[in-house]
Order: sequence, then C-alpha cells, then structure tokens
Amino acid sequence: MIEIGKFNTLTVVKIVDFGVYLDGEEWGEILMPKEYVPANCFPDDSVRAFIYFDSEDRIVATTENPYIQVGEFAYLRVVESTAVGAFLDWGLRKDLLVPFREQREPMQAGKRYLVYAYVDKSTNRIAASAKIDKYLDQVYPDYAPRQEVEVLVARKTDLGYAVIVENAHWGLVYDSEIFQPLKIGQRLKGYIKRVREDEKIDVALQLPGFAKIEGLAEQVLAKLEDYGGILDVSDKSEPEDIYRLFGCSKKNYKKALGTLLKQGLVEIGDREVRLKPQKGRR
Repeated sequence: MIEIGKFNTLTVVKIVDFGVYLDGEEWGEILMPKEYVPANCFPDDSVRAFIYFDSEDRIVATTENPYIQVGEFAYLRVVESTAVGAFLDWGLRKDLLVPFREQREPMQAGKRYLVYAYVDKSTNRIAASAKIDKYLDQVYPDYAPRQEVEVLVARKTDLGYAVIVENAHWGLVYDSEIFQPLKIGQRLKGYIKRVREDEKIDVALQLPGFAKIEGLAEQVLAKLEDYGGILDVSDKSEPEDIYRLFGCSKKNYKKALGTLLKQGLVEIGDREVRLKPQKGRR
C-alpha cells in the first residue's frame, strides 16, 4: 500500500520525455518529473521516492528529502501566513500548510514552530499541526532502561528540556545532566533512564551508569594514544577545558580517570595525565 507523505519503494512502469511513471498501486501511475529521476533508470527498476501532492494537487514522486514526513515532528520556518493558514518550508517545491484550526497561536512569517505532519482524512492532502500534544502519549511508553532512542529537542522548561521520544512520547532531560549546547528542533540520540509510574519518561543524553564511564574511559585512552601518551587535562583542570576536549562534565571525567587508574593504565599528575606503557598497546 502506498503511504502518502512518506518514502516508498516503487517500480518504474515506463519512461517518458518529462520523467518516469511509477507503479502507484491503488493510486495508479505516479509521475516522477525528469529532474528527480536517478541516473540509468529503466523500466522494472525499483526507485525509493517520496510521495506527495504538487501545487496543482497532482500526486507526484520525488527523490528530494523533505525536512519532515507524515507521522514525524520538526521545527519548521513559516514562509507565508495567508487567509487559508500558514505555509511552511519543508524542503519541497510546494510549501506545507498549517490550517488555522491547527495553530496554537497565529503563526508569523519568518518564525519557526514545532509541528506534526499528518494526512487530512477528508482530502488525503498532507498538512501540519502545531497542536502537537494530541499526537503524543497515545500509547503506553514501552521502553527499557538504557534503551537508545531518537529524541527531538522541543522546548525549554524549568527543569531542563522537554524532548519528543521516537516521535511518540514526551520525555525530559534534566538541566543537571546536560553537558552540551542544545537547540530547539535539534535531533540526537538519547537513552531511557526510566519510565515512571505516571508514564512520564526521564531521558539522558549519555548512557547512564557504569557503561557511560566505561565508554568515556575508552575515549580518554584513545585520546592519550593519539596525543603521544600525554594529555594536559587532569582531574584538577577547569571544567571548560575538559568539556572542550571530551564533551563531558568534570565529575564524569574524574570517574573515567579513576577507572583507568584502577586498571593501571594511566598516571595522574596535577596538570597532566600520562599513559603507562602497556604490552600489546601501540
């Protein structure tokens, strides 16, 4: 079944001067304009294409990558606000409409807003909504502790940053556990800390627990080898210097050094860390 507003893998039916036609199943033949057709494309080839409606409301295919697909959230810029609604730049020729009824407040040209892309059931057209809460937390958050997830930074809160987890749930990253600059709309990896009894999700941007320290310790070891066995960043260095080199807090850096020290891999001075010669290591 063809999914409107998403990438589909379709078969080339025929080639014409102005593009190729793809087998759109229940939608019939779908045109992919010539400028988007991959090189050396022939009948019966499979093509990965994004399916949407053009400015004349014709169903078309493209190999361009939009900033958002149906079922996803993204932070998009308003190109124009009209009597119909606001139009967003989503990386395709035809802008994405946010109807007035789907705006939390009047959207202004030039500003960015967090939106959700959906297919309007009455028209089968792709649209977007700024009323994102109604598309989140619709199912139980079935995540395991330490599970890797994709998160989208949604907004700043008193406690930290609210993030959207796997395009499905609200999560929270606490200020005290953030050791890198964050921007609204940024996508990055996160890790589930816990799902509370009230189904709220706490998220970390670094793997919680000892595994995180192991990973950081390995980074420190690799950096020492790259720098000839000496780093001028010790456990007494300024937090800014440590973050600049490893992107972590001073507390976690000290724990990583402690792990390496216990394993007899390093020596720690007041101003530097030295790699102890180890058999089998370069």
